[in-house]
Amino acid sequence: MSAKSAISKEIFAPLDERMLGAVQVKRRTKKKIPFLATGGQGEYLTYICLSDKNMKVQITSSEVVQIRVTNKKPTQASITKVKQFEGSTSFVRRSQWMLEQLRQVNGIDPNRDSAEFDLLFENTFDQWVASTASEKCTFFQILHHTCQRYLTDRKPEFINCQSKIMGGNSILHSAADSVTSAVQKASQALNERGERLGRAEEKTEDMKNSAQQFAETAHKLAMKHKC
Repeated sequence: MSAKSAISKEIFAPLDERMLGAVQVKRRTKKKIPFLATGGQGEYLTYICLSDKNMKVQITSSEVVQIRVTNKKPTQASITKVKQFEGSTSFVRRSQWMLEQLRQVNGIDPNRDSAEFDLLFENTFDQWVASTASEKCTFFQILHHTCQRYLTDRKPEFINCQSKIMGGNSILHSAADSVTSAVQKASQALNERGERLGRAEEKTEDMKNSAQQFAETAHKLAMKHKC
């Protein structure tokens, strides 16, 4: 099982959260922490994770109170810092911010693939380096899409980001294009099949007419010789 699959299973699934994406990171300016709250000390891996969760909606009336989970909005999304300490196979949830608290996403350099990025929240500012530029790009695409989907009033500012993150070259658009292409191919195949069936029906009808004409001709010849 990959690290991201394990994080999704251990950290988010027990709380009925769905992990949308994650990126392994390191601080560009490393902080020295002499003592960790978990009682351990040493190296660790850090992941920035994006997740969402269907909120429970309470419906009240004079006679009944219902609490239900809806698949539609409202849905809350959050960004969570998850760590895995050296020598441990488990993951620990650390800091968490609601998506509404995100104010700015800085891609650092819009002209080249860069693994560096900054996240600015209401009460904190972090400078990160992703494990690869590709992993950062994928996370940014998912993050941008999630912000567009869930935030209506105050969306974070995406600056110094490559056009493929913001525009039509994103993996989300590519996936949609792939689905559309598959549907078009299936439709074309059905149309071609329909045309083949139509031609087969025409040939069958022609053969039927020919057979009828042959039978009528044979019958006339038989009657003529009989006479």
